[in-house]
Amino acid sequence: MRHLDLFSGIGGFALAGQWAWPDHELVAFCEKDKYCQKVLRKHWPHVQILDDIYNLKGDEFPADVITGGFPCQPFSTAGKRAGESDDRYLWPEMLRVIREARPTWVVGENVAGIVSMGLDQVLADLEVEGYACQAFIIPACAVDAPHRRDRVWIVGHSRQQRERGGPQEAHREDEEIWANGVGHAHKAIDAGQDVADTDQQEQPALPVNANSRFGLPTSARTDTRWLPEPSVGRVAHGIPNRVDRLRGLGNAIVPAVAYEILKNLSLS
Repeated sequence: MRHLDLFSGIGGFALAGQWAWPDHELVAFCEKDKYCQKVLRKHWPHVQILDDIYNLKGDEFPADVITGGFPCQPFSTAGKRAGESDDRYLWPEMLRVIREARPTWVVGENVAGIVSMGLDQVLADLEVEGYACQAFIIPACAVDAPHRRDRVWIVGHSRQQRERGGPQEAHREDEEIWANGVGHAHKAIDAGQDVADTDQQEQPALPVNANSRFGLPTSARTDTRWLPEPSVGRVAHGIPNRVDRLRGLGNAIVPAVAYEILKNLSLS
């Protein structure tokens, strides 16, 4: 599975791709943040990193799947929510790369605030380019992470490949893809909602596997409420690169959620 990763951050999609596909092949990263570039080079030293999506030509990087957590600041409730007028609104550039590269699959990620601002436009743009699309809101707690972190995951499948068997076959494939493949994400949504709702009512103990899965000792967290975002320790005077590290962590996707989506994508 050839994988072009845009707005790569510290490599969440790349890690999920390694988990999901035995034949995972990273074509290139696109990431401008210098600290994140260092993290990517450490873990994937032989993969090219492009630092400006405006200069990335999709037809030079043929890929089966393009992923990207395109910048969330235009839609985030933590900002001014300027949408398309924000100079960090880079969805059009991601769309251009998709148009040039023509991958079989597209997987995008953004904050939940995009639902009321730009999601319809993103889905419409992908439909125009020949992709059957579906969007999911999946929280991190759906994969046992000890925080809520709602995110929108956008999945597109190339209509060109699907229609090789004719319109009826394409329609049948649509139903199978969402029911048996990517549609499994609905289970994660339901699980996350159930966990969050139950937690708000009863505040049960944190599942044993949740801390261990994310590298935390089971005694590391006594507060069992699901936090909106993870605690990354914001007071650490004198530690080099602390601000860069916090920004990298704060902008990162949850790889375990991406894995639940990517493992259901197939070229067959």
